[in-house]
Amino acid sequence: MNSIAFYPAIIVLAFLALSIFSISFDFSEMGMQIKSHLQVLRLRDATTARSIISSITSGIITLTVFSFSMVMIVLNQTASQLSNRILDRLIGSRFQQLVLGIYVGTIIYSLLLLSTIRDIDKGVQIPALSTYLLIALTIFDIFIFIYFLHFITQSVKYEVIIQRVLEETMTSLKHACTLEQAPPEIPSFESYCLIIAAKSGIYQGFDNAVLMRICHENDCVLQLMQSPGSYVLVGGPVMKVNKKLASDILKAIGKEVYIEGSESIKENFFFGFRQLTEIALKALSPGINDPGTAIESMRALFQLYTYRLHFYPENTIKDKESQVVIIVKELTFDQIFTETIYPIWDYGKEDRLMQNELHHLLEIFLTIAPEAKIAWPLLKKVKLKLNDSAH
Repeated sequence: MNSIAFYPAIIVLAFLALSIFSISFDFSEMGMQIKSHLQVLRLRDATTARSIISSITSGIITLTVFSFSMVMIVLNQTASQLSNRILDRLIGSRFQQLVLGIYVGTIIYSLLLLSTIRDIDKGVQIPALSTYLLIALTIFDIFIFIYFLHFITQSVKYEVIIQRVLEETMTSLKHACTLEQAPPEIPSFESYCLIIAAKSGIYQGFDNAVLMRICHENDCVLQLMQSPGSYVLVGGPVMKVNKKLASDILKAIGKEVYIEGSESIKENFFFGFRQLTEIALKALSPGINDPGTAIESMRALFQLYTYRLHFYPENTIKDKESQVVIIVKELTFDQIFTETIYPIWDYGKEDRLMQNELHHLLEIFLTIAPEAKIAWPLLKKVKLKLNDSAH
């Protein structure tokens, strides 16, 4: 379902079914009667019908090529100025997939319709009803194209992209961080067995149900050694176990660990934090020099900081008897703050706009959450930089 071709394929199948039904109805007895009684729905000769359908087919093909060539150009420019990581989100837009499916479906419909036209004497046997339906679909395609142009120009605006990343990250954050009080720290235990990575990639999580069943059957506790989004090498440790287990059980546990080649905000909210940081860093690069976009990214980050500071993720998974069976490793707020805002400060600390905005955001943030001790040293650095710039 994540493929760009999934929804277009379904829409094309729907148009294929529509073409078969429409052509069958056109040559049915009821279709013949309708065309006999309504002269306006008849086409006098096959040449006229063939010309109409051929013109529409070539026009829709041109429209499709032009539309998505324009999309690729705009997306390439946007990705070069923001971050390549946002390309999947832009290309995978549901509306773009629907438009592609409608265009290709119209082309399939017209080609099948064109193949049914024969040079005959009676115009009543020409698929006139299906041809007029094709004309209606073409008019609809033109209106879709007009809206598509508006959609593309709006969707590639920097503030729209940043807002989209913010909303997706906030949704993932709220799903993962539900505790209003920090959970008690779970002491690390001595490792008797290690679960190693079967391949190199990014650790994305594990299958809760299967690992809980394995822990229950073997009366053991698992502890994660990596936080979601961490890159692991093949053979590197991912989990440790509090007791010795047979090699086949260790392999079964290792199979339920998700190590992928790419990341997802849905599975790891910290990936959204990093995307916003990367957008800001790209905007501050000498080749682009767009502090306004970096400021928008910082504002989004501070919205996420405010929520994460007051809500915490679970650090354990318990069974039905409330016994801890899996200990999860999550990034602390201090780690998230340090890894995402300090790189932006390092790149933009010489820019007066960045200094003023970061100073403003930190003062508001620390007024709301004075307990965020990690932010006070940065506020001090920003104030010193502002004073130096003033002199």
